[in-house]
Amino acid sequence: MIDIKINQSVAVLVDGNNIERSIHNIVKEDNAMLNFDTLIPKLVANRGLNRLIYFREGKHISSKLAERLQSNYHGSVQPCHKSADIPLSIKASQLASKVDSIIIMSGDSDYVELVRHLKSEGVRVEIAAVEETTSALLLEEADFFHPIVKEDLFILPKQVKKKTKAMPQRKNS
Repeated sequence: MIDIKINQSVAVLVDGNNIERSIHNIVKEDNAMLNFDTLIPKLVANRGLNRLIYFREGKHISSKLAERLQSNYHGSVQPCHKSADIPLSIKASQLASKVDSIIIMSGDSDYVELVRHLKSEGVRVEIAAVEETTSALLLEEADFFHPIVKEDLFILPKQVKKKTKAMPQRKNS
């Protein structure tokens, strides 16, 4: 058997809102999250991770997620004004000359043109998403598909809301 060392650099770009909606569809739990500790090594395999960026629309982004991505993968969380589509596409185009492969974590058909562009630039484009919610056209255009399955998730324990004691009413004398 010939032992071949793969020397590729990979960027992982996550459309957080798309992936979050997709995983909630398969487990029917609002508190389901990607388990990056098992998923990223599986996606990257024996290649080098160049970048990991989690794009997410909205003001509330978990500081724990940001800290975990930074400490484990030197990754970052990028808040987006509206959809992640444009910021993710711009970053992917900027990285095209710096990496061998880009893994887009989204099943959104809005990325079809981006995939075509990146491939024309010589970048291998892989999609990681929940198969049931992934665009068939996106799958056709990608070089490889990584299905995200229940084993790639974990369920956060539901937080119990603390009851606040009502302040006693004072009687007016």
